[in-house]
Amino acid sequence: MDSQIALLLGQDGIVNGAVYGLMALALVLVFSVTRVIFIPQGEFVAFGALSMAMLQAGRVPATLWLLLAVMVLVVECWRWKRGAVVDWASALAWCVVLPLAAAALVLLLKPTSMAGQTLATLVLIMPLGPLLYRLAYRPLADANVLMLLIVSVALHGVLVGLGLLFFGAEGSRTAPFSEARFDIGGIAVSGQSLVVVGVTLLLVIAMFLFFGRSMVGKALRATAINRVGARLSGIPTELSGDLSFALAALIGAVSGLLIAPITTVYYDTGFLIGLKGFVAAIVGGLASYPLALAGALLVGQLEAFASFWASPFKEVLVFTLIIPVLWWRSLHSHHVEDEE
Repeated sequence: MDSQIALLLGQDGIVNGAVYGLMALALVLVFSVTRVIFIPQGEFVAFGALSMAMLQAGRVPATLWLLLAVMVLVVECWRWKRGAVVDWASALAWCVVLPLAAAALVLLLKPTSMAGQTLATLVLIMPLGPLLYRLAYRPLADANVLMLLIVSVALHGVLVGLGLLFFGAEGSRTAPFSEARFDIGGIAVSGQSLVVVGVTLLLVIAMFLFFGRSMVGKALRATAINRVGARLSGIPTELSGDLSFALAALIGAVSGLLIAPITTVYYDTGFLIGLKGFVAAIVGGLASYPLALAGALLVGQLEAFASFWASPFKEVLVFTLIIPVLWWRSLHSHHVEDEE
C-alpha cells in the first residue's frame, strides 16, 4: 500500500465515519432519554433515501401512507380509557397535523426542485419517530431494558417488511447535491463527499448548541441523567421521548439523503448502517456524544482499511471491535442498579 491508496482509504473512512457518527448520536440520544436501544434507527436511513428517490422519479413515496395510519390514535385512546394521562395537543400534532402537512406537500405541491424534495422527505420521515414511540414504546414506558430491546427487534422486522412492500427489492440512487470534483494533494475528492462531511459537522454543532444553550435541550439532558428527578421537577418526560425520537428520525432521514447519491440503497440497507452506528455508540458507552463520534471515525477507518486488506472479513472486523471495548469497560466500570 502506497501513500496515495492510504489517503483514498482514509477519505472513504472519514465519509463513512461521518454517517456512522450521525447514527451513533441518534442512538445515544434515544437511549439516554428513553432507555430504548433503538435497533430500527437504520430504517429511517433507508426510508429517507428511497422516499427521495421516488420523489425524484415523480412518484408518491409510499411512506406517506404509513404516516396517515390511524393506529397511533387508537393506542392513545386505549391508554386514555385505561386512566393514563394523554397530552392530546401533542398527540394530534404528531398524529394528524404533521402527516396532513406532509400529504399536502407531496400530493398538492409536488416539489420538483432538489430543495423542495429534500424538505418533503424530511417532513415525511421525521414524524415517524414519535409515531413509533407512541405506538410501540410509550405503553411500555415502565418495562425493563430487555423488554424494550425485544420490542426494538420486533419493530425492526416489521419495518424491514414494510420497506420491502413499499419500495420493492430494487435498489435506488438519487441525484447528488454536488457534482463538483476537486483535486486535493493529488487525491480526487467529490463534492458529494464534502457535502456529507460538511452537513455532519453542522448537525453535530447544532446538536451541541441545542443541548447546551436551549431550555428544551437542557430538559432532555435532565431527563437523560435522572428521569424520576426530571419528572418531579415538572419536566414532561413523555414529551421528551417524542422529541428524542423525532430528532432521531430527522438524523436518520438526513443520513439517507447524504448516502443515497454515493451508494445504491435497498429496503434493508439501513440495518448494517445502524449496526455500525451502534458499534460507535458502544465505544461511547451509550452515554457520551464525543466518544460516540470518535468511535464512528474509528469504525469508518477500520472498515475502509479492512476492505483493502481483508475485504471478505471487513464486516467481521468492524463488529469484533465491540469485544475489546466491552471488555475494557467491564474492567473500568461499576454495576449500578436500575433506578426503576
